[in-house]
Amino acid sequence: MKKMIMGAALAVMMSTAAHAETVGVSMALFDDNFLTVLRNGMQDYAKTLDGVTLQVEDAQNDVAKQQSQIQNFIAAGVDAIIVNPVDTDATAAMSKIAADAGIALVYVNREPVNVDTLPEKQAFVASNELESGTLQTQEICNLLGGKGKAVVMMGELSNQAARMRTKDIHDVLATDACKGITIVEEQTANWSRTQGADLVTNWLSAGTEFDAVIANNDEMAIGAIQALKAAGKPMDKVVIGGIDATQDALAAMAAGDLDVTVFQNAAGQGKGSLDAALKLAKGEAVDKKVYIPFELVTPANLKDYQAKN
Repeated sequence: MKKMIMGAALAVMMSTAAHAETVGVSMALFDDNFLTVLRNGMQDYAKTLDGVTLQVEDAQNDVAKQQSQIQNFIAAGVDAIIVNPVDTDATAAMSKIAADAGIALVYVNREPVNVDTLPEKQAFVASNELESGTLQTQEICNLLGGKGKAVVMMGELSNQAARMRTKDIHDVLATDACKGITIVEEQTANWSRTQGADLVTNWLSAGTEFDAVIANNDEMAIGAIQALKAAGKPMDKVVIGGIDATQDALAAMAAGDLDVTVFQNAAGQGKGSLDAALKLAKGEAVDKKVYIPFELVTPANLKDYQAKN
């Protein structure tokens, strides 16, 4: 009887070991509100899965460090790797490293430059950036009645999302309904609240007049709000729009300061990337591009999103 119990226990242990999987995760930056929600969503989901362990590293916005982390994951024998790229133009080399090692690789949130030529066992999970800036700018256009002056704050130009969201803005403002809106300033604030505040302060100091701030993310939009308030500008005279629907942004909207944001499901992207990585590690088929939809958020539907990000 004792032998049977021991045999059964050993079989369970062997079965568990056979299905235990380790996934290496390299995040571009820990010190980022949206990416923190994404990372937490991934880690919370991993806790619900038997035998799945995450090894999460902070690349600290350093491309070389991120590439080194990928190499270290491979040397450690992980089953799959998830990367939130520091620089989306540097992903071809990362793909080659993983492909040469035969390790599954999933990019999350930021679209790799080689997205259309990803090797086998690689995929991309995010939201479609054709939607983000389009939803945002169409709503700002509606609020302005199709005319006025706008300033644009861009994210890091090394990120495809910043370039795509900015293109969305220009595409919407080129339409008949919105061509009465003129962009009077357009500069990068690198996704940063502090840099966003500094940029708007500089514009105000230079006498730049504008009716709307169109920011590539919520952090920069919040920086704009801080700068406008510090300058004594009435918030009901300027339309402010961001993207991500972070908790801080939703609080700013509840306070009447932020007019538009776009919900990007950070936790959903985290879960989706882990699902894709585990499937690829097992040799299962996964779409090369897995999109989690963007959703427009305004004061009218704010309550539906306050518990989401």
